[in-house]
Amino acid sequence: MALQPNEHRYYRNSPIGKRGLFKWPDNAAVAVAFVVCLETYEIVPPTGAFVPVNVPGGFGRAPYPDLRAFSVREYGPRVGIHRVMDALETCGIRATAAIDAQIAISYPTLVDTIRQLNWDIVGHGWALTRVISSQMSQQDEIQYIQSSLATLRNCAGTNVHGWHGPEYGESSRTPAILAQNGIRYVLDWPNDEQPYRMDTPNGTLMSLPLLGELDDVVCHWHRKVPMDRWARSVVDALDQLEADGQGNGRMLLLNVHPWLIGQPWRITFFREVVKAICARKNIWLTTTDQIAHWAEAAL
Repeated sequence: MALQPNEHRYYRNSPIGKRGLFKWPDNAAVAVAFVVCLETYEIVPPTGAFVPVNVPGGFGRAPYPDLRAFSVREYGPRVGIHRVMDALETCGIRATAAIDAQIAISYPTLVDTIRQLNWDIVGHGWALTRVISSQMSQQDEIQYIQSSLATLRNCAGTNVHGWHGPEYGESSRTPAILAQNGIRYVLDWPNDEQPYRMDTPNGTLMSLPLLGELDDVVCHWHRKVPMDRWARSVVDALDQLEADGQGNGRMLLLNVHPWLIGQPWRITFFREVVKAICARKNIWLTTTDQIAHWAEAAL
C-alpha cells in the first residue's frame, strides 16, 4: 500500500512524557552542541538542480551568473568562520562542522584547521544550490550522496559518521541511502528534544534533532528576530530545557552559519551565547559524534 503524504516508516510516535527516563553522562540535564554550516552557493548551479525559492544570502534571485548571492555566502568560509572559531575557542568548545563537498575541495586549509581543532565533521551534500528532493531519481540521489561523502572523506582524511542535508533537504529515500553509505546519525528532523532511532531497510540511524526554531538563518534571516532577542531566546531555551531535563535528559543542538553569524555586528551576540552556555553547571557540552555514540549505547 502506498504511503500517504504525511506518512513514513522510519520511527514510531513517542510522546516524551510516555518514554522511559534518558540519562546523559554525569546525569547532566542537557546535552549541548554547536553545528557550524560551511556551504557553497554556486554561481551557476548544474542543470536540473533544485534550489529552494527562499534560500537566503542574496538580494533576491538574479539572472545567472548570480555573483551577488555567491559573494554573500562566500563570506562564511573566507571571514565569518574564523570569528566563530575564535568565539568557541575562548571557552575551549569543540563544534561540529557540516561541510559540503564544494567547500572541502575549495578550502583545504580550512578543513585542515577544523581537523586541528578536533571538531567533528558531518556531510552536508554537494552545495547549497543542490538540495536533495523527491524530484531526484533514486539512482541520482544515491550517486549524489555517495560522491559527496567520498569527496568529503577524502579531503578531510577522516571518516564521516553524520549528515546534515543542505536546507534540511531529504527525499523519502534519504535515510535508507545514508544508512547504506556508512552514516550513523542525521540532523535533519527537528521534531524532538532527545535522540531517537530511525529504522531503515539498510540499518538503523540515530536522529539528533537540531533546535530548528533557533537556527540563526531561520530565526534571524527568515523570521526577522533581532539578534539580541535571538541571543536571549537561546538562554531562555536552555533555562527551560534544564528544568525539563532534571532526571530525563534533553538536548540543544544549535545550528549557525558563518556567513550570517560571523558578520562583525552579529558576532557579539554569538559570543554572548557562547559565554552564557559555558557558565552552565548542569550541561554536557559536547559534539554530535559524542551524542550519537552515547545514544547508540543508551537506547
